[in-house]
Amino acid sequence: MMTTTTSPVIVGIDGSEAAVNAALWAADEALARGLPLQLLYATKPKHLGTDDYDADIHRGREALQSACAAIEAAGKAVDVGTDLVDGPAAVALVERSAQAELICVGTVGIDRYARSILGSTATEIAEKAKCPVAVIRPRDDEADQDIDWIVVTLDGQPEHHVVVERAMQEAELRHAPVLALGDDQVSTWQQRYPGVHVYPIADEDDIAHFLKKHDERVQLAVIGSDGTDELAQIVGPHGHPVFRHAHSSALVVRA
Repeated sequence: MMTTTTSPVIVGIDGSEAAVNAALWAADEALARGLPLQLLYATKPKHLGTDDYDADIHRGREALQSACAAIEAAGKAVDVGTDLVDGPAAVALVERSAQAELICVGTVGIDRYARSILGSTATEIAEKAKCPVAVIRPRDDEADQDIDWIVVTLDGQPEHHVVVERAMQEAELRHAPVLALGDDQVSTWQQRYPGVHVYPIADEDDIAHFLKKHDERVQLAVIGSDGTDELAQIVGPHGHPVFRHAHSSALVVRA
């Protein structure tokens, strides 16, 4: 069962469609746990100039209002709050993560140069946050009829038990089947979650490698915090034009 706390589910909002999509995804998480949803916009530093700062405050308010409207239009009856905070966004969200149940950010992909040289907001948050972090890519509406898997590694390590548990919870919430890479204790998880279809793949144990080799549609890869170095490969590069492999949302669980 999912635990109920007073900690919010927090979503980083930046005015993009990807962020609104992440807010809709996060609303389901908040509803399932009986938690409030907090939408957070991080402004540009004030020292860049009063005019730029005031304009960004205006953009932030509009972005938050648009995200709230999208949640309401989707019929998601969740308690939504909004907040404008000083940026940078990654720093602000990491600071809030100590009091959050989940941090959620949207992305259209993590640029490989940015990941290797400069870092990215999503990667920095995933590496440093004190709570689980979801990095949500827009859904591919053209493939709505395909099976939409959740993928997780079953490696038998005790510290990864919480990762598998979260993957099974997400499968229940999203009404999705699970691809279990590795066959450790598959029957145990099937017994604990009889409503979730678990399909074991015994010869695979690396999610990023699996996504590169196969074209199964995966909506969410659930990984431990020790797997954040694979995040860019799992989420896929910005502007990936053709292939849908290496194109998944990711949930990083603090194991």
